[in-house]
Amino acid sequence: MAHRHHHLVQETRASASPAIVRLNDVTIAYDRHPVVHHLSGGFAAGSLTALIGPNGAGKSTLLKAIAGVLPVSSGSIDFAIDRRQVAYLPQVVDVDRSFPLRVVDVVDLGHWRKAGATRRIGADDRAASYAAIAAVGLKGLEAQPIGKLSVGQFQRVLFARLMVQEAALILLDEPFNAVDQKTSADLMRIVCDWHAGGRTVIAALHDLEHVKRDFPEALLMAREKVAWGPSAEVLTDANLERARQLAANWTDPAAVCER
Repeated sequence: MAHRHHHLVQETRASASPAIVRLNDVTIAYDRHPVVHHLSGGFAAGSLTALIGPNGAGKSTLLKAIAGVLPVSSGSIDFAIDRRQVAYLPQVVDVDRSFPLRVVDVVDLGHWRKAGATRRIGADDRAASYAAIAAVGLKGLEAQPIGKLSVGQFQRVLFARLMVQEAALILLDEPFNAVDQKTSADLMRIVCDWHAGGRTVIAALHDLEHVKRDFPEALLMAREKVAWGPSAEVLTDANLERARQLAANWTDPAAVCER
């Protein structure tokens, strides 16, 4: 019950907070074919939000646009923070593990992202990297080449890198995909710690039971907004059916957006 109470406290605080990032009639298109269509709304500072929707709904595309990896085609994304305070974790399949880096080298990258690549990694930074590696359950593997890690171990490394970034806004794209149940539970505890510390987390997910259990807020997408708000109000049978119907009517590529 304490776990749920924690979320209720956080939810109350988040709902009273101004938006840390706001979407203003955002359309994101590839070659003028929209993948995210006229989306408006705000993510409150300190909120914990799940992005959900059918495959192809635009969840990953939206995260990439908020992260600055993809441009918006029309509308705008406005931030109440410095863009350098945004941390983004793509899907595991999008991460190249062929570089001959050690675990600690990857985690150290988090310091460079927040302070600039010209600054040297100091003793305090390295100590923070070692502490983060221990916190994600990989103590003793600091010098392990990342190519020798399992998918779950590597995801833990990427979470450690996020930890040292100390970002105000954290974007996670299917962070629990392809990892075992224990890794998923351990990483979710880290997400809850970030939330408890007042950070804003937006995560694309597909497991509705996980969303209902751990995420106070949800944005249900089907290339456009279906519903956005408290998860219990968003994840109704009617809303989920509407998202399915929208997906069933998609033509790929989507029609050119003329508006």
